[in-house]
Amino acid sequence: MNGKRRRLLLAAIDPMLEPGERVEVTTIVNLSSVSVRRTAAFAAASAIMSGGGMAVIPAPTPMYLAMTDRRIFIFRANPTFARPEEHLMTIPRAGLVRTDIKERLLNSSFVVSSPESEQGLKIIFPLIGRKERNAIAAALPLAGR
Repeated sequence: MNGKRRRLLLAAIDPMLEPGERVEVTTIVNLSSVSVRRTAAFAAASAIMSGGGMAVIPAPTPMYLAMTDRRIFIFRANPTFARPEEHLMTIPRAGLVRTDIKERLLNSSFVVSSPESEQGLKIIFPLIGRKERNAIAAALPLAGR
């Protein structure tokens, strides 16, 4: 994450921080994925419908993730400007666990969940976010261990 994006994200988070809470990691992630097969089918269908004039490929909305020593903050990222658009959720870190990291050709991911909840949050990291992914993965214990 470049300096301008990081500064704007930190400015958005600052009023939400508790006394003594510190930001450990900031990064850009996706919280949902579109399968390669579906993406290819959508692009082919749009090319056929336009007579070969254009092909449209759906892209997930980028999100800003900031992890403090106590919580994880998720903001919707404005794709045009570097600023965070909307605060979507705050998750307490206490008790969170993660799955193993799944490496793919263009990204990697893991699922974060709480033992009390049946649902998890799949966090998808771009290739350039490996350092941040590793920092978040190191801070969260593996599920079942």
